[in-house]
Amino acid sequence: MEYRRMGKTGLQLSVLSYGSWVTFSKQVDDSASDKLMGRAYDNGINFFDNAEAYEGGKSEELMGRVLSRKNWDRSTYCVSSKVFFGLHGKDNKPNQHGLSRKHIIEGCNDALKRLQVEYLDLFFCHRPDRETPMEEIVWSMNMLLQQGKIFYWGTSEWSAAEIMEAHAVAARLNLIGPAMEQPQYNLFERQKMEHDYYTIFRNLGMGTTTWSPLASGLLSGKYNNGIPEGSRLSLENYSWLKDRAMAGDKIERVKKLDKVAKELNTTVATLSIAWCIRNPNVTTAILGATKEEQLLENLKAVAVYHLLTEDKMKEIEAIMGTKPAVP
Repeated sequence: MEYRRMGKTGLQLSVLSYGSWVTFSKQVDDSASDKLMGRAYDNGINFFDNAEAYEGGKSEELMGRVLSRKNWDRSTYCVSSKVFFGLHGKDNKPNQHGLSRKHIIEGCNDALKRLQVEYLDLFFCHRPDRETPMEEIVWSMNMLLQQGKIFYWGTSEWSAAEIMEAHAVAARLNLIGPAMEQPQYNLFERQKMEHDYYTIFRNLGMGTTTWSPLASGLLSGKYNNGIPEGSRLSLENYSWLKDRAMAGDKIERVKKLDKVAKELNTTVATLSIAWCIRNPNVTTAILGATKEEQLLENLKAVAVYHLLTEDKMKEIEAIMGTKPAVP
């Protein structure tokens, strides 16, 4: 496993990590989760990602049960949560969602209970809250830092302007700004990582914990001949994900990637993950495998990304044609 410093912080995260979105409590149970997290940890993964909104807190509860059974030294792994959406979706009452000081602090305390840990290594604002003053958001996160309940705070799917505003507020108030962002990043989704955050990487040194390196499984090739039963895109209440993933000629481009993968003696899935972590601005790419064999195959990306020469990258780009214009 390779480890990268998270931006300008001293924290080192495994370049591949393991997350629970959709997977935990939806596709895998306690037994499978225990095996997957154990296999990930044994192969050097030291970051496990979660959020209050994942299955209404059930994902955190499941991960908490697994962590409580493992005899891992707490200093050897990092765990995260995110706050914004709340637990109840459309049934949230006032103050049960968003980034008010009340919800941020209550959300953190509740996540600690569900995950059965004394502190969160990383705590994210899961989306921007344009109805809450940035000063309140930054102050709330700093209160949690001072209390030792979180070690680093960050953002997820914020715009570059919003991230810069948070840093400006933190500097003005002599507080700590966000250390990391969690954007989607894969061969189909590149705008934020390669364009919007360009000056932030250059000037602030922000870390990233990128999600969906396989575009919800599309880049694994599993959907080349339809949607298999039990796969992520077949799940109830995830039709929006299917519509977005299957749009246009994406399947045809994935099929063409198979040729490049075979030239490197690997799979399209591993190639796609390797492509993500070849970007030096990616601190870690979050995996979401539901089977041990998938996870073990995904882990090979650490070796494969070193094989991606400039010529190979150009070949991939010619197939995908998704590169945004760099500022």
